[in-house]
Amino acid sequence: MSLYLTIDQGGHASRALVFDERGALIAQGYEQIIALQPQADWVEYEPKHLLQSVVVAIEKAIAALGDRKREIVAAGLATQRSTIVCWDRDTGDPLSPAISWQDRRAADWIRHFEPRDDEIHRSTGLFVTAHYGVSKLHWCLTNLREVREAQAERRCLWGPLASYLLYQLSTEKIHAVDPSNASRTLLWNFQNLEWDENLLDLFGLPPEPLPRSVPTVHAYGRLQIAGIDVPITVMTGDQAAALYAYGLPSNSTAYVNMGTGAFVQRMSGGNADYSPRLLTSVVLQRGNEVSYVLEGTVNGCGTALVEIERQLGIDENTAEREISDWMTRPNPSLLFVNGIAGLGSPFWVPRLKSKFIGEGTAQEKLVAVAESIVFLLQANLDEMGDMFIAPRRLFVTGGISKIDPICQCLADLSGVAVDRPGECEATARGTAFVMAGMPSAWLDPPGGRRFEPSQDSSALRDRYVRWRAILSKEIENARRSAR
Repeated sequence: MSLYLTIDQGGHASRALVFDERGALIAQGYEQIIALQPQADWVEYEPKHLLQSVVVAIEKAIAALGDRKREIVAAGLATQRSTIVCWDRDTGDPLSPAISWQDRRAADWIRHFEPRDDEIHRSTGLFVTAHYGVSKLHWCLTNLREVREAQAERRCLWGPLASYLLYQLSTEKIHAVDPSNASRTLLWNFQNLEWDENLLDLFGLPPEPLPRSVPTVHAYGRLQIAGIDVPITVMTGDQAAALYAYGLPSNSTAYVNMGTGAFVQRMSGGNADYSPRLLTSVVLQRGNEVSYVLEGTVNGCGTALVEIERQLGIDENTAEREISDWMTRPNPSLLFVNGIAGLGSPFWVPRLKSKFIGEGTAQEKLVAVAESIVFLLQANLDEMGDMFIAPRRLFVTGGISKIDPICQCLADLSGVAVDRPGECEATARGTAFVMAGMPSAWLDPPGGRRFEPSQDSSALRDRYVRWRAILSKEIENARRSAR
């Protein structure tokens, strides 16, 4: 039987998971990572530590396979999309930190391009914010002597984190990138599927260090590690992969992946639909076949819960128990304006001060933060209502989706049933599905659960309306202050 090794490099851990050709999980390895925050708005990783965590995760997964490691026929790589790295072509050594998608150190610089926002949005599917790669690359070239010297000597390479990991893991030192990761730089044109010369000129960046743009399914070189030698056949982004975790995605379903950030996606087929306040993303390219989604993004999901846990001095397990207990109690009064890591779609406010509205206990604060995640997801679903018919169901994955009351709250507020699979490692599973050739017989792991909307959710809806009104005032204040 053929086995597929998937490498999932996320915000909190690197994972390596092995699936068989039917989608059964056979083995896995896990290695935790820690983000560095040297100052306000900065979020980064040490690239060598990221790489080492990936290697360790792979070695653990392969060790768990024993003799079955010989059955691995291909490897695939999925990563955080907007994280970037600069490195040396000759030595492979990093020239910069791995600057996270959450990082906003260059927010003031990127703001100068906001008058061109609509033009840039129509070319890239994105909006002008510091979360995407271009501002981070420009910051590196401007502020890091090692990057400037390497570029002057034509030995600088840069690109999304996926490209750095591929370069280090492939025996051929391949410098390439797939559409999902390329599209999160603000330099890649989602219409012609190539780097955009006009945008490179606009942002003042040279094209030479960029990776070659290739399809999602491609010959990415070979991986030789822990006694295996297999081709790398897929590179993709975490959210793009998650769509395919349980087979071909449906046009009638809204897909919600809740991890460090949360993302809402609706398939738009082979058409690059335009929305003035949502993202247009390429999620798969196989040969000439291209699939697009409209996407909403919530920056303060898992990262918001981690922040409030830190502030309250409680651990993750205790916080999850408290949320599960208190979120089921009637009529919580505390609300939370969630600007952690910047306010994403459909509002697009890079700096918004997070604050609680009202007074409450530690438990009530946890609930308010959890509820704010649901409210932000619903705001994106509301925005998508102008583009699509109402979804027949919401399909939720990711670590935060394991908290039952969050799923129930989303069902109650949206009025749509929420389905959660028995296994929520959607990024790795979706990567394996694409690697395996997108087979029709793909397992749906047991243990899934459906959350039906409650008959009376009027109190929750009233809180959502009040929260939207408060958020609108806070956004206006933030924009007035930024002028």
